[in-house]
Amino acid sequence: MKIGNAPCSWGVEFADDPRNPSWESVLDECAAAGFEGIDLGPVGFFPEDPAELKDALTSRALTLTSGVVFRPFHDPGAEADCRDVTIRTCRILSALGAKELVLIDSIASKRSRTLGRPHKAPILDTRGWSDFHERIETAARIGSEDCGLTVSVHPHAGGYCDFEEELDRLLSEIDADTLKVCIDSGHATLAGMDPLALLRKYSDRIALVHLKDIDPIKKAAVVRDGTEFYTACADSLFCQMGKGDVDFRAFRNLLGGIGYVGWCTVEQDCAPNAHENKVEIACANRNFLRSAGF
Repeated sequence: MKIGNAPCSWGVEFADDPRNPSWESVLDECAAAGFEGIDLGPVGFFPEDPAELKDALTSRALTLTSGVVFRPFHDPGAEADCRDVTIRTCRILSALGAKELVLIDSIASKRSRTLGRPHKAPILDTRGWSDFHERIETAARIGSEDCGLTVSVHPHAGGYCDFEEELDRLLSEIDADTLKVCIDSGHATLAGMDPLALLRKYSDRIALVHLKDIDPIKKAAVVRDGTEFYTACADSLFCQMGKGDVDFRAFRNLLGGIGYVGWCTVEQDCAPNAHENKVEIACANRNFLRSAGF
């Protein structure tokens, strides 16, 4: 298995957050922890000049694995922004030979406190869903048809593609050649889905895998109390690997069983100013994954 990491494991969710660590330190610590690659993260965090970024990655023996467009696809006012970020991300991926683009509907204010509760979460009306679908499909076609990338959708807590019914609906409406799926073990568990069952269900449509663990006690409290997503992340909802709910050995065995050969990307969502030593956690996560067969 090819194992990468992502800037969000260092708390980098938004490129312009003043709390972010330097991009150089993220690359240094990712390499020091023994990872083979790293996701692009929010476009604008790493240098957008492909030559500069390639040199920075090569000097640390890292590969650019993928890119994530984490934008409010549910918001009609954000259409131009979603398109711009998609194009910028695709340009960098193509220049550096990365093949995977992941689309994520970012946190919606109306859904930020209904994590793990599909029957309590507000839903888009018919027009809202149609427009949401169209914006996702437009981004997917930019990636797949214009840039030759493999594009997948990532069900994400607090967005409008969070729960299994929404994922099923979106994937049924957009052709598999245009849009595949990225399975995230932590977000799936938080949403009440079984990540192993998802792997089996979409075994022929999985493009990328994100690995994270989740603290079962904190998860229960977040769902019960309606805790906001970023507050939950800052409280280490997504814990160090091996200390939570996810059965990574079974997950690894099933990946092998379905013939998955793509990247597995660690994404331990946390706050940028978390007090934990992130390089120590990154090393511990990499060592744990080795012990689990990755």
